[in-house]
Amino acid sequence: MTKHAQIRLNDLTLPCSIGTYDTDDIIPDAHVLDMVLYLDKSWVVIDADQMDRVFDYDPLIRKILQIAAADKYETQEYLMALIFQCCFEHAEVHVADLFLRKSPVRDDGSLGVQVTLTRDEFEDMSSAQD
Repeated sequence: MTKHAQIRLNDLTLPCSIGTYDTDDIIPDAHVLDMVLYLDKSWVVIDADQMDRVFDYDPLIRKILQIAAADKYETQEYLMALIFQCCFEHAEVHVADLFLRKSPVRDDGSLGVQVTLTRDEFEDMSSAQD
């Protein structure tokens, strides 16, 4: 039995500019984020209807939107790394699963990257890059 609860965010359109495109390339209309955060069940199964008993995800979403809009990015992967950093700034988050995609790829479809990281994996990757 798992000790984690999930908080899911689906289909959040990010206000970002990603990539460099040639004249004949199709420029994506949107970059969309799906996110699953895993945290202790005690942040979801609560005994009183009070905000201080739940994980407040609104500041995290605001920060993700702010980072997405802050710069022009070359890659989805780098923006995803910054989003992971935002997630793990919150001690409540044990694992984060991100799926960032752009559309359209040609006339339709979407293309993206998906990664699941534990806090320990993220910290190991971050310290290895220092």
